[in-house]
Amino acid sequence: MHLLDVDDLTTDELTAVLDRAAEIKADPAAYEDTLDQQTLGMIFEKPSTRTRVSFETGMTQLGGHAVFLGPDDIHLGHGEPVKDTSRALSRYVDFVMARVFDHADVVELAEYADVPVINALTDDAHPCQTLADLLTIYEAFGTFDVDVAWVGDGNNVCQSFVLGAAMSGIDLTVATPEGYGVDEGVLKRAEGFGNAPETTHDPEAAVADADVVYTDVFVSMGQEDEREQKLADFDGFQVTTDLLGDRTLMHCLPAHRGEEVTDDAIESDNAVVWDQAENRLHAQKGLLAWLAGSRTE
Repeated sequence: MHLLDVDDLTTDELTAVLDRAAEIKADPAAYEDTLDQQTLGMIFEKPSTRTRVSFETGMTQLGGHAVFLGPDDIHLGHGEPVKDTSRALSRYVDFVMARVFDHADVVELAEYADVPVINALTDDAHPCQTLADLLTIYEAFGTFDVDVAWVGDGNNVCQSFVLGAAMSGIDLTVATPEGYGVDEGVLKRAEGFGNAPETTHDPEAAVADADVVYTDVFVSMGQEDEREQKLADFDGFQVTTDLLGDRTLMHCLPAHRGEEVTDDAIESDNAVVWDQAENRLHAQKGLLAWLAGSRTE
């Protein structure tokens, strides 16, 4: 089984992964040999702090090992075809994790791999972040009967969260500038779970009934040449303490303080961004342990 986006899991499987993550977080010593002698191959075209450290640490804490393959170590789709890289890695490792630009590359990796492939971020999706987000929301509220407002870009993080919210029963409103909305195909997939988000171009309307406000950078990695235009297009979408009010603030990090969120908002007691960051570790450990178990069943 592979995880290329959240809805590769069924709703029951999503619950099982989150339950496993919570169990491991509560009693990590009980799982310290879960992945004994197993190896995770980590393909990185994009740099990362949280993704690399959380996956590598998670594998170590579960008794396994991680191998970092950066852009200077592997030429995905350039020096050799993606399918050949996938076939070769499958002979060496027990899992493959890929953080790449083109979503088609992770799809091709999965097509030719004999081991589970995990999407650790593409330009289209970020399912591992959504697992951490859902774990954080459940910890904070004790339920998924929560209203969340996404304010900002309908980007890869947003698109996976749309699916995760639909699957878990979270009521979601997505506020984006015109032209920056969630892909229609993703919205249709969310509709399939009977819980598609509302969409708007009005941040104030989006947060009106929200318990949580979630935002992400306006200028994503690789979009630096669009910076000036995007900052102009996103005028009015910054999460300030006034917009936030007494609601919980989420951000997947890294934050561009002073752009999508103000410094005082992210430093406020309302922010759970560090819980989200920590939960990348626990959610991914839960995913890896669950994948290992499902592979042997």
